[in-house]
Amino acid sequence: MSETVPHIPVLLDEVLDALAIVPGEIHVDGTFGAGGYSRAMAGKGARVIAFDRDPDAIREGEAVAEANDILLIAGEFSRMRELLAEQGIESVSGLTLDIGVSSMQLDRADRGFSFQSDGPLDMTMSQAGMNAADFLNEAAEEEIADVIYRYGDEPRSRRVARAIVMARPLERTAQLASVVRRALGHKPHDKKDPATRTFQAIRIHVNRELEELERGLEAAEALLEEGGRLAIVTFHSLEDRIVKQFLRNRSGGEGGGSRHMPEKQASAAPTFAKPAKAVRAGEAELARNPRARSATLRSAVRTAAPVAQSPVVPSARSARP
Repeated sequence: MSETVPHIPVLLDEVLDALAIVPGEIHVDGTFGAGGYSRAMAGKGARVIAFDRDPDAIREGEAVAEANDILLIAGEFSRMRELLAEQGIESVSGLTLDIGVSSMQLDRADRGFSFQSDGPLDMTMSQAGMNAADFLNEAAEEEIADVIYRYGDEPRSRRVARAIVMARPLERTAQLASVVRRALGHKPHDKKDPATRTFQAIRIHVNRELEELERGLEAAEALLEEGGRLAIVTFHSLEDRIVKQFLRNRSGGEGGGSRHMPEKQASAAPTFAKPAKAVRAGEAELARNPRARSATLRSAVRTAAPVAQSPVVPSARSARP
């Protein structure tokens, strides 16, 4: 295989600024992917511990981890508290998450995340449990419609769900994309493929991505030491809303009303200082990486306030039914 340019994640400089790494500190990269953030953090002198639930990322990241003295652990970032406890680590100085599907996953047809190339209808990040074909071929029409509406913001979700049920069984990404396009109408001049929202929704549902994010935020709150820095990059409004609401609640700002995150008790001291202003990619980065267009970085610094939380125990919620 020919040598390729190392993957550079979005908003890298801005994430490093938010983390303000001091050499020797322990920093966590909860979403290793191709290792871009981890490698840069290690280059700043941090002792990096990285997580990924994708077996491909773990296997292919071993060389990067070894070369940069990174401890790479297979597992969901929602479980990083218990996984770090197994390493004898109870607190860290910095933590970063890059939420959503990785470029590596999108670019591989055999993973089934994208309709740009035909592949099996999988979409599982962990390559285990219920996949997209299982869900679409077995779920009730109403449930499919609800998922597409809730996670894809598809206003005609019922029409799409009905078409999916009528076309069963579905096994390939090209099949699903064709069904959605026929249901919604697809003109060659459309700026956005109508299948995009449905693919996003199914991927989020199959991988429980929003629940993973919620639990990851709670784990980060418990792990960060006083003065510890949290940096999170999101790529769509559902994720960003959860992060924004969490940081607002935990910093003592007005919040509540979110069905995703529990409210901080009114009597509890803020566990985060006022969050930094949201950061988005500049023109130079957008020119070299169009994927950065939808990226948003939110960051905040941990206070000394304790977290009202039970001791670390393996979570039943992280297991698939």
